[in-house]
Parts: sequence; structure tokens; C-alpha cells
Amino acid sequence: MDTSINNAIDNLARQVASSTIVNPLLIGIHTGGVWVAELLHQKIGFSEELGTLDISFYRDDFSRVGLNPQVKASFLPVRIEDRNIILIDDVLYTGRTIRAALNEIFSYGRPASVKLGVLIKRTGRELPIQSDFIGMELDLDIHQQAKLYRDNDKLGLSVEEVNISEK
Repeated sequence: MDTSINNAIDNLARQVASSTIVNPLLIGIHTGGVWVAELLHQKIGFSEELGTLDISFYRDDFSRVGLNPQVKASFLPVRIEDRNIILIDDVLYTGRTIRAALNEIFSYGRPASVKLGVLIKRTGRELPIQSDFIGMELDLDIHQQAKLYRDNDKLGLSVEEVNISEK
């Protein structure tokens, strides 16, 4: 794991571990959010199994871009009714992924609370969604995209130039 990602994971783990949330259920958003959540789950020592969400069917651009060819099943190990949830994603950008994840979570029931943890908070929000726990912040241009990748079980970060029309 590169140093900046390792430090961001440690920062995020410290914030989550020191929170006053009682018996939280940790849920990662596929794919990068699950990678981050797996590391947090291990570092913090959560007793319950990790939950995972694939928000493909809940995206607001589903009709425009179609179905992700790598759709995975969502998995929630316990009922979420009246549970405190910590939702984990890799990069908070526009807020649309988190909106979709919240819609999916509420399709399973009504949690007591949902807190958001992100490895990377970047500029460019389009929806009024903010994170409660942040590993690191990046100030990127609208033409740049932060991507978390995994290579041999090690996480890395790349910043790539993109066409605005590709977003």
C-alpha cells in the first residue's frame, strides 16, 4: 500500500474507532468501498460480519449508461432495522453513489442512523452529502478523477485526466 493510502486508512480507522456509535454495522460499497471496509473491519476488530452493497440498480444514471457488467450481489449479514450503520466508500465526489447506497439501504429497512466514512473526500459535490469520517482530502480539477486500485491485495491511488463528456 502506498504511504498516502496507508495513512488515510489509519486516519479513517482512528476516527471510526473513536466514535461513540454503539454496535455499528459496517457496510462497504462495491468495489473500492468494500476494499476499504475490509481493511477497517480488520484494523478495528468489528465482531459482526462485513456488509456489502452493489448500488448498480440504484444509480440515477442507470438508464443512460446501462448496467455495470460486473454487478455483484449485495450482502447484509443482519437485519438493519434500528441499527447504527457506518457506510464506507473509497471516493466521495458528486454524492450520487452515496445517494444510491442510501436508497438501497432503506429498501432493506429503516436504520437508526447512517454515518458515512470515505477514504478520499474530493472537490466537486453535486448533492448535499457530506462524510462523517475522512481518510484524506484531495482538491482536484473537474478534469481529474481519483481512482483507488488494488494490486496483489495492496491498495493504491491514481489521479487520471478525463474528458468531461466521459463522466
